[in-house]
Parts: sequence; structure tokens; C-alpha cells
Amino acid sequence: MNETHAEFNHPHITDVAWCPGCGSHILHKEIHLALHELHIEPENLITLSEIDEAIKLSDRKLVVVIESGESDMPGEGGNHFIHALRRNADVTVIIHNNMVYDPTNAQASPASQRSTKAPARVNGEKLKSFNPLEIALVMNAPFIARGLAGDIEQTKMMIKEAIAFKGFSVVDICQPCVIFNKINTCQWFKKKIHYLPKGHDTTDHNAAFRLATGSNKLPLGVFFRHEEHELYEDLASYRLNPALSAASAR
Repeated sequence: MNETHAEFNHPHITDVAWCPGCGSHILHKEIHLALHELHIEPENLITLSEIDEAIKLSDRKLVVVIESGESDMPGEGGNHFIHALRRNADVTVIIHNNMVYDPTNAQASPASQRSTKAPARVNGEKLKSFNPLEIALVMNAPFIARGLAGDIEQTKMMIKEAIAFKGFSVVDICQPCVIFNKINTCQWFKKKIHYLPKGHDTTDHNAAFRLATGSNKLPLGVFFRHEEHELYEDLASYRLNPALSAASAR
């Protein structure tokens, strides 16, 4: 999936299958605004729907943005997510977090809240939900944030900061599914979300972990930011032979 900025201004030329009212429409706008304000030209941009670090290793000038949902991050693609966190390539991961598998009529996903009822779990989800920020913090990812799709300015700025950051950036986007998820609605999110305090120290890993895991609320903002992690692309063995490095990342 390789997009240009012009597509947002001409939606009739973009093949979009999202439902009316889906938060992906707003998130699409926020990403385009962030890319525009960073002056990233289309020929220097690659957008993907699954984690792939080989592209960045083969051409470090490219800006790589990965967008995906619960399936390709905490679900079936969880192993790719975890090892990408471990490697720390200079890419940005944006998680569309609906808290359900909305394309399959709201089946419970790893991100579903406990007690969520779904067609495949009529008695409600029994397990604790998968928190991508918790995993990212445990794996010591250098940039970790959470936003709300409906808050255009704040989320755009967060995405902009993540893309500009040199290192593996994770941005979890709370995004209600307005068609199939009748539990985690816009009203539900309004009661759950709050922004991190202005005095939050983004270099304090322990504080970030407490805020990301310590309550049933959903704090929004940049939880953690650490500039000194070694990039995957900078490891000596990968500098010597870029062709082999790209193959090893697949």
C-alpha cells in the first residue's frame, strides 16, 4: 500500500472499503496532515499493512509507516511485533485499535476488554486484554504513545512526533468501531480517556509503565521517549552488507 498526499484531497481516486463513520477515515487524515507538515515527499514514503523492516534496511532514506489492526499486531502478527520491538529499526507503527475484530462482525480480539460479548464468545471475554503499550514498554521500545482517532490535532501531533523520531515508534490509536462494537462506543471512550499530565517525564520508564498499566482508564499522550537506543540499521554487521541485512529481516 503506497499512498500519496494528493489522494487525501481527491478521495474519489482512493479505493477505501471502510464503513461510513469509521475512525480510519479520521486517522487517514491525521497521518496525511503529519506527513505534509513534515514535508515528506511521496517518493520517499512507504506505507505498509504488516511489519517489514527489510525495506528500511535496503534504503535508509525511506520513511516507513506501518498501519495495522489487532490481527497483525497483538493477534496473529504478535511475533513480528515483538521481534520488531527488540530490533529497533527506524520505522513507525500505528495500531488501529477497535478492541474487536470488526471486519468479522465484532469477534473478540486480543485487545477486547474482559467481559466483552461477541458472536464467538456469547458469555463474554474471560481473559485480560492485550495492552500493546505494556508489551512495548517491557521490550524497551524507544517511543511509545497512545492517541484517540477523533482528536485530530493532538493525534496528528503525536503521529508527527513518532514519524520524526529516529527509532521504532509505537502509536496505539483508540478507534471506536461504530457499526459492530456496541460496547466500546464513542461514549464509552469519553468516560475512559484522559490526557497524561503536562508534567509527565517521558524519560521515566517506570512512570510510563505505571501510567500505561495502572488503572482501567486509558491515558493518552507520549508515555516514553528515549533517544539513545542503537538503531537496527546501525549495527556493524548490517552496515557491511545491506543486501544480506535486508534478507535476514524477512
